Amino acid sequence: MTVPMLMPNGPAAAVGMDIAARGGVRTAVSACASSTEAIANAYNRLQTGEVDIVVAGGCEAAIHALPVSAFAAMHALSKRNEEPARASRPYDSNRDGFVMGEGGASLVLETEEHALARGAKIYAELAGGAVTSDAYHITAPDPEGSGAARAVLATLKQAGATIEDVKHINAHATSTPVGDIAEYNALKRVFGDLLPGIAVTATKSSTGHLLGGAGAIEAIFTVLALHEGVIPPTINLDDQDPEIPLDVVVSPREFKGDNLLAISNSFGFGGHNAVVAFRKY
Repeated sequence: MTVPMLMPNGPAAAVGMDIAARGGVRTAVSACASSTEAIANAYNRLQTGEVDIVVAGGCEAAIHALPVSAFAAMHALSKRNEEPARASRPYDSNRDGFVMGEGGASLVLETEEHALARGAKIYAELAGGAVTSDAYHITAPDPEGSGAARAVLATLKQAGATIEDVKHINAHATSTPVGDIAEYNALKRVFGDLLPGIAVTATKSSTGHLLGGAGAIEAIFTVLALHEGVIPPTINLDDQDPEIPLDVVVSPREFKGDNLLAISNSFGFGGHNAVVAFRKY
């Protein structure tokens, strides 16, 4: 089983066989943006009428000596080993790297007509999804956030939305010194003076960084925030970085209203940017 275990398309193929999917099994391989890109790709297939229903998501299980050592050698991981539960601290002045997590998630995405016909419970509307690239550096994000900003804007265009419509952002926010600021710069490019009024959360503070699986689980957090009317908190934020003046949600916050729109961001090594938007149903 060594070869199937090493195939990037292995998990998607396994799920496809399990559910007898014959409309084409596709694998997005874009580092930490992979599962968000998978959702964006599914959105586009649904929009073109190519399919009526798609299972989209991602997973990662990389807690092993080799990948952990490799990320540590890159100085990407937190060194707060004496306090592991408090080590992932996006936006905190004392953040020093991410904490690796493991897991996965998938979403059943389908046309409204198909969902209603089978009596499905609808949690939210997938309103848009877009992918861009930085063409900047193999591991570092574009510090100005131009590629990430373009992904947000393209997603909003697909959603038929404006920047004024966005009320919540589930940020990529991995707790790295460089990455968190780069994402802030991207959001500032897009939202400008509106940014302080948008509720931002960084759920990697609780889950760690699931790498290729991160985007899917964070998309679900975003969907549930809309469906349940509560935004999950960012934990471990003791001293917010003054260079990142966001409205960070630090305790569960009510999120209710009509026509609510939220986005979820994912960015990966290689300069991959993927963003998806969800609207309250």
